[in-house]
Amino acid sequence: MTDKSTPGNMLDAAKAKVNEAADRARETGHNVAHAVTGDVHHKAEALEDRAKAEVHNNQAHAEYSEGKREATDGDGR
Repeated sequence: MTDKSTPGNMLDAAKAKVNEAADRARETGHNVAHAVTGDVHHKAEALEDRAKAEVHNNQAHAEYSEGKREATDGDGR
């Protein structure tokens, strides 16, 4: 993370949450494909997407916390 203003941090947090949602949607699609076909490749891709979603979730929390800290420290930067 770089030193950003509160809106910049909040925007990055929102972007990370959108990416997390997309990763979780892909994970679900791969799980369905695995259930239908039994192909373990789909299960592996689902696990990869779940890991990516967790990374984006952690990034969102970090950006939000930094934005909140910036908002409360008085200067908003």
